[in-house]
Amino acid sequence: MVVLCAALILQVVFHGLQPKPVPRVEALKPPPSDPILNLASLGEQAALARILMLWLQAFDYQPGVSIPFKALNYHRIIQWLGAILTLDPRSQYPLLSAARVYTQVEDNAKRRMMLDFVYHKFLKDPDRRWPWMTHAVYVAAHLIGDKKLALKYARAIRTHVTPGAAPYWAIQMELFVLADMGKAESAKVLLGGLLASGVIKDKKQLEFLKQRLNMAEQQEKNKNKQKGSDKSQAGGSHKPKARSSYK
Repeated sequence: MVVLCAALILQVVFHGLQPKPVPRVEALKPPPSDPILNLASLGEQAALARILMLWLQAFDYQPGVSIPFKALNYHRIIQWLGAILTLDPRSQYPLLSAARVYTQVEDNAKRRMMLDFVYHKFLKDPDRRWPWMTHAVYVAAHLIGDKKLALKYARAIRTHVTPGAAPYWAIQMELFVLADMGKAESAKVLLGGLLASGVIKDKKQLEFLKQRLNMAEQQEKNKNKQKGSDKSQAGGSHKPKARSSYK
């Protein structure tokens, strides 16, 4: 009994003298090749894709440490998202994560990487993947502040999605981006094209779009007037003062 107690005490002391484990950040390794992933799935590609997606989403939470998105290797994340999407092309989770989760990072360069990934994957299946392009428009316009990039994505939705495969509001995003950019005339031309092609049929919807474009046009006019007023005031302030003559 004494020997057993002594052994227990020695074990406790031994563990107490051991240095505390230091949390280490494990680097994200490249994904296996597509043939290897297909072989590993044993014919259940969709199931393996879901498992890998859950593992990837939890990668920023490692034992003893939580890794901020900004510290993650976005090149590797995109490689994994692409591999998972290749494994199950019908899955929406990789593009959902790219467009909505990984764009929350406070780093516009990394946001652009994710949006570019979403854009190129969208082009391969636009009728199924248009929802994530609409979010890409939002991220480009409001989080990054790049209206030209937002216009590119919005235009891609209109030109690549089959009519009827996406709701009207998604197809019309280009109109709103143009209006926000102060290009009311271009938006009106586009509206006329959508009407001629039969994309817009609802009268209430048409009236709403016309009101929105009229508001944008009026705002554009007000800005131009303000610029003209500022220029005239600036020019007037530089005029030389008239000299007084005394007899």
